[in-house]
Amino acid sequence: MTELKLRIAHGLDDVDREAWDAIANPADSPYDPFASWDFLQALEQSASVSNETGWAPHHLLAEDEAGRLLGAMTLYLKGHSYGEYVFDHGWADAFERAGGSYYPKLLTGAPFTPATGRRLFGRDEAVRTALIETTKRLCREWSLSSWHVLFPEPGDYAALGEHGLLQRCDIQFIWRNEAYRDYADFLDALASRKRKALRKEREAAQADVIIEPLTGAAIRPEHWDVFFACYQDTGARKWGTPYLNRDFFQLIHERMADRVLLVMARRQDRYVASALNFIGSETLFGRYWGCLEPMEHVHFELCYHQAIDYAIENGLKQVEAGAQGPHKMARGYRPQAVHSAHYLPDERFADAVGRFLDRERPAVLAEIEALDKETPYKVGS
Repeated sequence: MTELKLRIAHGLDDVDREAWDAIANPADSPYDPFASWDFLQALEQSASVSNETGWAPHHLLAEDEAGRLLGAMTLYLKGHSYGEYVFDHGWADAFERAGGSYYPKLLTGAPFTPATGRRLFGRDEAVRTALIETTKRLCREWSLSSWHVLFPEPGDYAALGEHGLLQRCDIQFIWRNEAYRDYADFLDALASRKRKALRKEREAAQADVIIEPLTGAAIRPEHWDVFFACYQDTGARKWGTPYLNRDFFQLIHERMADRVLLVMARRQDRYVASALNFIGSETLFGRYWGCLEPMEHVHFELCYHQAIDYAIENGLKQVEAGAQGPHKMARGYRPQAVHSAHYLPDERFADAVGRFLDRERPAVLAEIEALDKETPYKVGS
């Protein structure tokens, strides 16, 4: 067996781009833009992710004796719990009330991105085991409270559970493409009253603005300027300080424009709203939206209806529109379980959290079942 060497890279500048992408996005698997070197390194180069922002890169690499990359895992030393979309603030409070220090902690995932995807890069079982067990050991050696793996795909989720990580469920709302020919065909799958409501909603939005879906070379710097202004406005109203800076979006434009769908809304000669999506090989990932003027219905048009239009036209299997939002159900998005996995070295802390999760999981699954009965689809769809 090849001898594995595990090392930490304090940034993707230390990792060959092609080698990373070969294991993060293997050719025979669906492309995930958030696993790509281009996306993750843009976060670091723009300093959106850094020691100063509380996201210190400590990526774990598994190499053979010749230095060939066999496996990898994103790893961040976190000084807080912001930008994760899996909420552990209650755990932090409890741990610190008991006299512990919850931060820093370790985290695996795509920063600021609640999208399900591969987390253990590399298919060899020994490599995957080494990544998991080495991170658990680092947690103990560094006297850290915890390691969290956010939104792993099902295979990784199962593997993490087999290695003793606690398993957690949450809900997202995802639109599935049932081989619809066009948006009208999708509407035909809905109950009559719901179908009429969405037609009226789209008509109202499109009467107010001109919609421009843009990707690749059609996206120009002025589009990004408007989008960033929209993004800052939404961030200021919801969070206080947006996580991403303008340099990040410039890097994404330079590297990944063909993997971006930017939906712009224009009144006469002025852009007034925008929504950003990333394009995978099977999934359209909705990420950010904002507007510069108050507008009724335009949010739903840009973020949900236009995403469905694009997915149908381009043969994508689904649209993931981000965290939370039961209002998505009326637009055809259905509730689905998403997951996270957690390693807590302190046995008493792990036991308490484990008992909580044992109660939380069935409650979440029951909520998904109840919510799915309220979707707009015809009975039996």
